[in-house]
Amino acid sequence: MLIRWLKKVAVVAVIAVAALYLKLKPRSAEVYTVDRGELVFEVMGTGTLEARVKTAVSPRIQERLDAVLVDQGDPVHVGQLVARLDDTDIRAQIDVATASLAAARAGVERIGSEAARAEAVETTARLNHGRATELLGRQMISQENMDKALEQLRIAGADVQRVQAAIIEAQAQVVTAEKTLAYHRQRLEYTQITSPYDGLVVRRDRDPGGVVVPGGSLLLVIATNEMWVSAWVNETAAAALRTGQSARVVFRSDVRDYAGSVVRLGRETDRETREFVVDVRVDELPPNWTIGQRAEVYIQTGGVADAVRVPPGFVVWQGRVPGVFVEEGGTARWRTVGLGRPGRRLIEVTQGLESGERVVRPAGGTPKPLKDGQRVRTGERGEAS
Repeated sequence: MLIRWLKKVAVVAVIAVAALYLKLKPRSAEVYTVDRGELVFEVMGTGTLEARVKTAVSPRIQERLDAVLVDQGDPVHVGQLVARLDDTDIRAQIDVATASLAAARAGVERIGSEAARAEAVETTARLNHGRATELLGRQMISQENMDKALEQLRIAGADVQRVQAAIIEAQAQVVTAEKTLAYHRQRLEYTQITSPYDGLVVRRDRDPGGVVVPGGSLLLVIATNEMWVSAWVNETAAAALRTGQSARVVFRSDVRDYAGSVVRLGRETDRETREFVVDVRVDELPPNWTIGQRAEVYIQTGGVADAVRVPPGFVVWQGRVPGVFVEEGGTARWRTVGLGRPGRRLIEVTQGLESGERVVRPAGGTPKPLKDGQRVRTGERGEAS
């Protein structure tokens, strides 16, 4: 029994020694030396890359699609032929309209000759009526002859009026034929579909062979001279935002920052997410960009020239109280701090820390937090994150 008791005592002693060793063993920690310097304040939003100007190229008439001359990814120029419709029926209609116009013009010429004849007959009838009136006054002809002369004058006048009306009708037919021909020629031009501006084809929606209708998209063309990210920003940042503010854009396909500026602020907040749209022009795009790709924008809203700064990763919250662990003689000491606005990679500390002090956090991203009074073994300077 004494031996068993001694073994138990030995086990308890080993455990106690091990626990004491672990408690007193310094914990590996990253260290950051607090400094002073410029702090840039930013507002962050997430959005998608868009073109300011984009157009769905569509036909203006219903016809069979004969050819599509460009594909997605192709650059296009203003007025460039990008698609062609079948024009067989329209050309036949132009031939019919041309013949109708020629016939209408010939009709005007024919009626014009009839008008000249009717006017000559009327002139003769008027002269005969005048002579008959003179002879009747001398009683050299009968009243019957006078009546016949008057009737012939009236008939001749009626013929002149009829021919004049026919001329007006024939001229109207010429105008109608001309407009019909112009209409079909315009439709012929509509079979040649061109690019509305210099840009890039980002989507092709139709292939030759099918019948297309007005408004149906054939191609999606964008103007590449002005590209921007339409980002959703929390409504709480609205007061700090202005057009013209500098911004940086980070595409999820590229780690590089791309310069930009705010060009437009939305005037409607989403009632569910409480966010509104801010359009940020991008001065330069990644080598392989796509419309609709995701990106984060960081809009510069101000800054402080001389601020005490630490990385946000070194700030520890205990409930609603922010603080940091300050390294003092190899020991981590908890200290509450006052925080200002966050910058790009650092956050402002308004009270509780001085430049030159060293703050620590567990090394290697260990989730287990430090404890006040815990011994630490510091390694390299922590990254500003």
